[in-house]
Amino acid sequence: MIKLSRSKIELLFDCPRCFWFYAGKGIARPFGAPYTINNAVDFLLKKEFDEHRKNGTAHYLIEREGIDAIPFMHEDIDKWRHNFTGIQYHDPETDFLIFGAVDDIWVDSKGNLIVVDYKASGAKEGELYDSYKRQMEVYQWILRKNGYKVQDRGYFVYCRVNKDNGFAQGNLSFDIKVQPYDGNSDWVDSKIIEAKKVLDGSVPASSEECSYCKYALQVKS
Repeated sequence: MIKLSRSKIELLFDCPRCFWFYAGKGIARPFGAPYTINNAVDFLLKKEFDEHRKNGTAHYLIEREGIDAIPFMHEDIDKWRHNFTGIQYHDPETDFLIFGAVDDIWVDSKGNLIVVDYKASGAKEGELYDSYKRQMEVYQWILRKNGYKVQDRGYFVYCRVNKDNGFAQGNLSFDIKVQPYDGNSDWVDSKIIEAKKVLDGSVPASSEECSYCKYALQVKS
């Protein structure tokens, strides 16, 4: 059985060769430096929402946006949010263990789950990158495969530094925007089958658009 993370599925969109090395051989691209501010914002948001999860109440951002939801209480919520476990689904056709670590899950009054993703520094106002959309759609797909009712609509919670305010009295302020997105996870099944075909085959050719492949070719030459 091969563990196939959400990020590895995304890599297949970017470069099949890099995907083949990472998912099949464990050879990853160089990792960048950690985003410590992003991690801090993620921690603080989870801490706030967990208080409302425990109390069964709506966070002020949910109320501000008029969303019918409260944070979802589940015994495995911490496992689902952990990078190395996440929420999982074993696909019998490919023998992949597909998993992804969600930032948060809300639930509406009808029992439908809502996928929520935190972005400490996101795209431009109102813009959602394709990779962000696919990330949410994979989470929705995994939850559905686990038998949950899931809304197509998810939410991105963007926290952006307010540069106009500067370091007011030593405090750094953020503007928080809740961006809705109606996902469509129909593509996931076919992409997983494609991943199986790639991994079962020989190493794909280098991609002309992949900067990592270009670098590797230059080093060899």
